[in-house]
Amino acid sequence: MKKKGLMTVAVVMLLLCAGCGAEEKTDNISEGMAAVQRLEYDAALQYFDAALEANEDERLLCRGMGLAYMGLSQYENAISYLERALQLSGGIPEDMDYDMNYYLATAYFRNGQAEAAIGAYDAILALRPKEVEAYYLRGCVKLYTGDFEGAKLDFDQAISMDAQNYDRLIQIYIALVDNGYKDVGREYFAQVIADNEKTISDYDMGRIYYYLEDYENAKNYLSKVKISANYEASLYLGRTYEALGDYDYASSIYNDYTLNDQSQPEIYNQLGLCRMQMGEYELALMAFQSAMNIEGNDMMQTLKFNEIVAYEYMKDYKTAAALMSDYLKSYPDDAVAQREYQFLKTR
Repeated sequence: MKKKGLMTVAVVMLLLCAGCGAEEKTDNISEGMAAVQRLEYDAALQYFDAALEANEDERLLCRGMGLAYMGLSQYENAISYLERALQLSGGIPEDMDYDMNYYLATAYFRNGQAEAAIGAYDAILALRPKEVEAYYLRGCVKLYTGDFEGAKLDFDQAISMDAQNYDRLIQIYIALVDNGYKDVGREYFAQVIADNEKTISDYDMGRIYYYLEDYENAKNYLSKVKISANYEASLYLGRTYEALGDYDYASSIYNDYTLNDQSQPEIYNQLGLCRMQMGEYELALMAFQSAMNIEGNDMMQTLKFNEIVAYEYMKDYKTAAALMSDYLKSYPDDAVAQREYQFLKTR
């Protein structure tokens, strides 16, 4: 299972928002945006070229081009088109303008322009001071640049504005841990538990203890949740048993859940990872491929990579190399995959 970079969650979230826009003269643009959603970025650019020829909406076209180039990891081009799209905006900012500033901040960050990314979030907050997500994301970038004090101010603000958003609290904790500030993250958790002890759910308490690496408490709280009807609780309880080294029981939790619900790709992915740990590579492959067959899931990059790893462990290097070649066409900036591909080509 691959660990994602700092802004992965932001990129995924923004791409999912990429379908809105004007309705007139946008046939090719709409097709291009659909291709972006499918991660078919070269095909998207072809549609956008056709949109240019057809004189379709320039602002939406530049926005689409920016997203396609982001997908291809060509961040200089992405920045140019997104900046142009913002220049074409009217005098009064619309929702799409704020979205594009989020996209632009991500492109700046990926292009090594952290200060410009912070500036994009500044622009959002100057007009929308209650935009909690902008505080969180700006804090992440500041943390990356070494500005811990500035990052903490932004995290404090985000938490104070949405104190019971435990998803974001966990994201902040992970960012702090990744940058060497685990103790600060633990302080956030301790404060939240103290402030919400009587109202916090068993599920939220369990996953907080999971991240605190107190697996016995995590297990106790999560076991109170009806996991057959709650896939997220199933995930955390299974991961807790994984952390305790009991892959067999963890896999049984995941497998039992799939008997009732076959629509959650993350459950299948974790089942596959457990099977890998147990040396059951063919069963792992089946789990990954079952997840890949679920329409509209947003885990395709992870699943495709794990599928390749399963073939590699099965010593089917030819299939693994062919799949990796296709994988890199969709995810060219995956440095780990690039190194793995060089290895596979020698087998």
